[in-house]
Amino acid sequence: MAGHPHNLGKKKVKPENWGATAKRIWSYLAEKRGQLSLVFIMILVSSALGLLGPYLIGLAIDTYIVPGKLRGLGLLLAAFIAVYALQSIGIFLQNYWMIGIAQHTVYTMRSQLFRTFHHLPISYFEKRQHGELMSRITNDIDNVSSTLNSSFIQIVSSVLTLAGTVGVMLWLSPLLTALTLIIVPMLFAGMKWITARTGPLYKKQQKNTGVLNGYIEEIISGQRIVKSFSQEKRVTAEFLEKNENLRQSGYWSQSYAGFIPKLMNMLNNLSFAIIAGIGGYLAFKGMITIGVIVIFAEYSRQFTRPLNELANQFNTLLSAVAGAERVFEILDEEKEENDEHNAVAVAQLTGNVEFQDVSFSYEGHNGDTVSSISFVAQQGQMTALVGPTGAGKTTLFNLLSRFYDPEQGSILFDGMASISIKRESLRSHMAFVLQDSYLFQGTIRENIRYGRLDASDEEVEKAAHMANAHSFIMKLPNQYDTLLKPEGSGISQGQRQLLSIARAMVADPAILLLDEATSSIDTITELKIQEALQRLFKGRTSFVIAHRLNTIQRADQIVVLQEGEVIEKGTHEELIAHQGFYHSLYQNQNKEETG
Repeated sequence: MAGHPHNLGKKKVKPENWGATAKRIWSYLAEKRGQLSLVFIMILVSSALGLLGPYLIGLAIDTYIVPGKLRGLGLLLAAFIAVYALQSIGIFLQNYWMIGIAQHTVYTMRSQLFRTFHHLPISYFEKRQHGELMSRITNDIDNVSSTLNSSFIQIVSSVLTLAGTVGVMLWLSPLLTALTLIIVPMLFAGMKWITARTGPLYKKQQKNTGVLNGYIEEIISGQRIVKSFSQEKRVTAEFLEKNENLRQSGYWSQSYAGFIPKLMNMLNNLSFAIIAGIGGYLAFKGMITIGVIVIFAEYSRQFTRPLNELANQFNTLLSAVAGAERVFEILDEEKEENDEHNAVAVAQLTGNVEFQDVSFSYEGHNGDTVSSISFVAQQGQMTALVGPTGAGKTTLFNLLSRFYDPEQGSILFDGMASISIKRESLRSHMAFVLQDSYLFQGTIRENIRYGRLDASDEEVEKAAHMANAHSFIMKLPNQYDTLLKPEGSGISQGQRQLLSIARAMVADPAILLLDEATSSIDTITELKIQEALQRLFKGRTSFVIAHRLNTIQRADQIVVLQEGEVIEKGTHEELIAHQGFYHSLYQNQNKEETG
């Protein structure tokens, strides 16, 4: 079943728990073990110095202030200043190194995700909104980045501070420590109640963000259609509905998360009251000193602060892990590059193509999209594919280019089955000129050179000459260095088609796939395109999806499709003489064009 289209795009089992995803994030962090070790050392040093500061305050009170001794107090104050200065340096270094580690991690994740996009089958993108996928490479990875930049250090530092604080408190007064720790069960009970609700809400918020981004991208791309059909009110209403879903999930996730600092403040005040009240009584009985009470007051703040930070960062961590899980979902998708084990790269193709009893159906489609397709295209021949919408013409293009593979039968290239040729290798011998020509943001020269990146400037301009594009290019402000707007929106549809033909020219393919692109083009531009195409066809095996039958009369063979089956084959003259389905199509189209 390897390589078959109905297997492509199926998800592997995604991680169902936060721990598995967090462990996977850790595998990225581990690539910077050296720097990570330095971060841990700095966290340990700064946490220890943070514990030493309050102890020095208590020591100063008991040793110097209460007895009224000033000698030696200055030295202790100098030590106190040095402790906090060194702590600040340690915090700066740990943050500096951790930012580098975090940026390396998200750089790696983003690079892997982008590479994965190029190895996923076309079917994957056909089923998903592009904006939703963009949300994963931007919003979700940004969540991971912000969490690693700050939350990681705070979590580790809070754990170490918490452990150290409890240790020193037990050493000073086990009784007062036990009374102070009364707040811990209340804290965990409150945290359990809050996080049980925030986790699913954060995941829902991430999902709603992706849905909204996808919808925005779709509507902005289709703005011309929206305005043409006066659908502004409808799409605005749909946007408001999706925006409301995001608002609701964001409101409730942030509302529940907002309970955490309120809970911590309440417990912090309760802890301080316990220390002040019971500590004062113990000091009155001579069981502890005033300095110890001050130390405990400071440590109780240090005790609740890391708990507070852990609580706050836990919510941030949940959001980041939810985003990382969405990224890993894509990374774990089955890749298109799963060629057959014996698939080979071919250095050259002559262009002989044969369909042998080919059948195929898209996932979720009832019945075959194309069934028992058989015909031969000889080297240098032009084969036109004709038929009504849904007849299977585009599906044959998808099978030729190995966007999908046949479920039954074979497509042979120079006698080799398509599945025995590596996809990348096969496509390197093909060029595409599609009805909706796509141009990238960049110069005209760069867009033509996209067909073959090592083409020289002379080869680019020669291809433009052959495609009848040179004359209009020379009239542009910067000629070949003119910067095109996204999707080539700065030039006409006909000019975009001429550039697409030039791009195919410079690729110099053995096989050409053309979705006839002369519909909705003015007559003069159409003549230029037809002339350029005749040059492009010369010596190449070409397959043309024909929308206008008068443009394919010189085709070497015409394959007529209906409901996914070949019902007629032959030249234009032969099919007209046969007076079958093609004859009817041709006559009807002529009547429409004449009047």
